[in-house]
Amino acid sequence: MNSSTDAAQFGASTTSKLKWNFHDTQWVLSLFGTAVGAGILFLPINIGIGGFWPLIILACMALPMTFLAHRGLARFVLSSKNKDADFTDVVEEHFGANAGRLISLLYFLSIFPILLIYGVGLTNTVDSFIVNQLGMESPSRVLLSGVLVAGMISLMLGGERLMLRAFAILVYPLVGILLFLSLYLIPSWQVPDMAFPEFAGFSKILWLSIPIIVFSFSHAAAISSFVNVQRGHYGNQATAKSEAILKRTSLLLIVFVLLFVFSCVLSLTPEQMLQAKAQNVSVLSYLANVTDNSFIATFGPLVAFIAITSSFLGHFLGARESFNGLVTKQTSLSLKNADKIGVAIMFLAIWFCAVKNPSILDMMDQLSGPIIAMILFIMPMIAVYKVPALQKYRGRFSTLFVLAVGLLAVAALIYGFVA
Repeated sequence: MNSSTDAAQFGASTTSKLKWNFHDTQWVLSLFGTAVGAGILFLPINIGIGGFWPLIILACMALPMTFLAHRGLARFVLSSKNKDADFTDVVEEHFGANAGRLISLLYFLSIFPILLIYGVGLTNTVDSFIVNQLGMESPSRVLLSGVLVAGMISLMLGGERLMLRAFAILVYPLVGILLFLSLYLIPSWQVPDMAFPEFAGFSKILWLSIPIIVFSFSHAAAISSFVNVQRGHYGNQATAKSEAILKRTSLLLIVFVLLFVFSCVLSLTPEQMLQAKAQNVSVLSYLANVTDNSFIATFGPLVAFIAITSSFLGHFLGARESFNGLVTKQTSLSLKNADKIGVAIMFLAIWFCAVKNPSILDMMDQLSGPIIAMILFIMPMIAVYKVPALQKYRGRFSTLFVLAVGLLAVAALIYGFVA
């Protein structure tokens, strides 16, 4: 199909295609499901330890951080001259082969540790439910984690249609139960300590919390696949449609997630948050264990299970795509063989990490959050000043804001290593 035919086709259907439709709703739910995972379930613990005022400030920053950063990454992927380009193709086109390889590797490394976190989080959630709610003995961790990780990867191997169907099945109850639990916790809210902390300590807590916010609201792993689908579906209207979908996704995330975070933080003391961190379980699993409420005991672990599973699917999609792009560009392996090797390596690595059970919050703070910041916040903004197709976004406040947040997140990583 030539360009004139494309223009005629898309021009004739612009009005109807720009209307909101079921396709758009499906992608909002898919991106929402990608973001709502272990980060959201551990976010109340990490922020709750810091006190009330950092929570207020970070809540105000969450929407612009989330929407503007993901919009920037979507614009970056759509800036390619190659209409079928994935993320690895775009970085090589704009930054050259060597820099492209490095950025593509960072992209993979921004996603892969999240899969490790989800392997640990899902295993701990199910194990905690078996022991505390069912009153049974803790099963073999090797066997339990192996079955759970294999089950999640099997969904991905079923193809895009099965994956989208799984999202549809998982995300609707996730949204409903998350909202209901948030409202259900309101009667147990406690008046927080409203004393404003010393400025130096407050600013440090705020700064070091940025990587966990970056991680918790990230759905960057699905952006490359998402915008390529929109490009194929909407043609010249892909940028406008992608941004509309991302805006609704960000609003949905902020409303549901912040209500959930506030409910959890106001229902538990900072000391209880420290206990939850020490136990390496999500806030819902901790609530289920310390309360006698049968509703929370039943639905808390269920929400954790659904959230981690849905987010795992979206991040596995991104990790698989980036691994295949890296390997096929550097070796003579076919896409099919690279995919088989990648799936096997990722399964074994996630399984091994789930058995070892490292601290989830430490992995978020020290590894995933800052690397995501490099790919999601810093790299697309650098591209704005390098790529002619993105030059119209230069000097805008949104560009400078996203870049500043990314630099703060990376600086927090450096501080964590040297402090």
